[in-house]
Amino acid sequence: MKKIFMAILLALPFAAMSQGKSSIYTASYSSNFTMADPSYSDKVLTLWKDFEDNALEKHGDLVSDTVTMMIADGPVVKGKAANLAGLKEFRSSLKNYKVTVEAWMSVKSVDKGENFVCIWGNEDFTDKDGKHINRRLHEVWGFNKDGKVSLLMQYAGAGRSM
Repeated sequence: MKKIFMAILLALPFAAMSQGKSSIYTASYSSNFTMADPSYSDKVLTLWKDFEDNALEKHGDLVSDTVTMMIADGPVVKGKAANLAGLKEFRSSLKNYKVTVEAWMSVKSVDKGENFVCIWGNEDFTDKDGKHINRRLHEVWGFNKDGKVSLLMQYAGAGRSM
């Protein structure tokens, strides 16, 4: 108990300093976020599961007609129909697709009022050429005023992250 109390006591001055300190960079979008409604995370997790199960059409109602997706290894694609077609084609070429989810959080930009979900995980599959792929993922999902997915930005790296 003493160790926990001492750790908290030692951390307080640093926490107070970081609150009032200005950053060396200025965010072009925002640096002012708060935790948001976890139902946004539930939507993203549902869509991850649909992709894993190769059932992308199952919850298409969660996606905006004007969605923009920036997939790690692909071009920027705009529109629900184009994204769904591209994702279906890509997913049908994969075998033994499995994901693990490490963490997620729903956040809201205080100054912009927009909701996002950040999710981290891993995907493991065999591609169309028979090559085994294991990579870590970080995705940022944005939502419009109707609570539908309007943006997906995906970042990927080789190997498992945790």
